[in-house]
Amino acid sequence: MSIAEHIKKSLMAPEYVVNAYLADLSDEDLLLRPASGINPINWQVGHLIASEHQLVEAICPGSMPALPEDFTQVYDRENASSEDTSHYFSKEDLLKLMQEQRAATLAAAESLTDEEMMKPAPEHLQRIGETVGAIFAMQGTHWMMHAGQWVLVRRQLGKEVVI
Repeated sequence: MSIAEHIKKSLMAPEYVVNAYLADLSDEDLLLRPASGINPINWQVGHLIASEHQLVEAICPGSMPALPEDFTQVYDRENASSEDTSHYFSKEDLLKLMQEQRAATLAAAESLTDEEMMKPAPEHLQRIGETVGAIFAMQGTHWMMHAGQWVLVRRQLGKEVVI
């Protein structure tokens, strides 16, 4: 099995969890903060989309579809603590962008040989992963880390346990 195939399989469980946790949450639910000082789910999803886009684009230039013009600014860390959520994208738009970016991530991974996956990641990404393959592989971990926070909102809302 190639490195790309391993990466694809490693992204399946996080994608399942993310979709399960978001499925029955409304746009209003996504504006809730899991706890004081934690970013709203909507912001977290936008951040994850922007992060995946930027990281994969850095290791495979030209591979990712463009995000809406103001997307990265809306979901920038500087805006994370803002109480003004009027500029957030809808759940529907976020899910569409999430699917588009993930499809491009998988296509980019599948386009690389094992040798290319083992090449060093760009220097500015070395703290995240030493190799190109490691940058792809960390996508699932990043999504799961944030999805774990969403359980708090689901419990606060009395939502069904889905996983």
